[in-house]
Amino acid sequence: MPSRDSRTPVYGIAVAAQLVDMNEASLRLLERHGILTPARSDGGTRRYSDDDIARLRRVGRLRDEGMNLAGIGRVLDLEDANQLLRDELDAQRAGREDPA
Repeated sequence: MPSRDSRTPVYGIAVAAQLVDMNEASLRLLERHGILTPARSDGGTRRYSDDDIARLRRVGRLRDEGMNLAGIGRVLDLEDANQLLRDELDAQRAGREDPA
């Protein structure tokens, strides 16, 4: 069986909510605030990936630490930006290591 990409949307909202121990309304609220953007099926049903589940778990940890939604959104935005910069740096380093 081929391995699934972590970005592949496979979980419905009920399963995703159960996996992260949140209610479905909380997942919808996070989407309204732009903290999470699940994929949509052709019929408009939300579909969550393993990456989305990991992000939701991070949201839960931040919430448990007392952070509000605005703070959570900001932390996640900064973490995302940091990861993009790290990926760019890794790509530049890999380009320099290739023999010309």
